[in-house]
Amino acid sequence: MLPTETKAPLLTSVLTCPVCQHAQAEQMPTDACQWFYECTSCHTVLKPLAGDCCVYCSYGSVPCPPIQAQGPGSCCG
Repeated sequence: MLPTETKAPLLTSVLTCPVCQHAQAEQMPTDACQWFYECTSCHTVLKPLAGDCCVYCSYGSVPCPPIQAQGPGSCCG
């Protein structure tokens, strides 16, 4: 029997502002949720959408590390 391979989570996500569409690659924290993010272009402060745990899950190209590793409901609970 082969050991189960654990995939390391991606730690960079591209956040796209819903107001101005500016996209910015950011390093995600592994030990906390990021609830606010200020767009570097238009300075709109982004907050998670209803049902999402953080701005990366709402606006990022990659969900936050806990969601990548364990699925929905595994973050900031």
